Amino acid sequence: MKLSREKINRISTLVTDHLQKNEHTDLLENNSTIRLEVVKIITRILEWDEVVDKKVKDKIASQKRTIHEGSPEWLVLYQNYYTDELKSYGKYKK
Repeated sequence: MKLSREKINRISTLVTDHLQKNEHTDLLENNSTIRLEVVKIITRILEWDEVVDKKVKDKIASQKRTIHEGSPEWLVLYQNYYTDELKSYGKYKK
């Protein structure tokens, strides 16, 4: 999923504000430093997701017969292959 820079900044601000208001959280850095780190984390996750998405789509495209993107069969394969990729990275927990 692609997010605009503005959306990423908005999400990072919301996360930072929430952390600051949380009474169980002690921040060791200032809000700006934390917000920038949240931006980096979100950006890395989105980049990683693009890589996984491409791998999954390539895997579906390599099937012997053509499976049209968006069809029910394609959606099931996409979900299964995506879950398999997450498992291979150790990022999937049921």
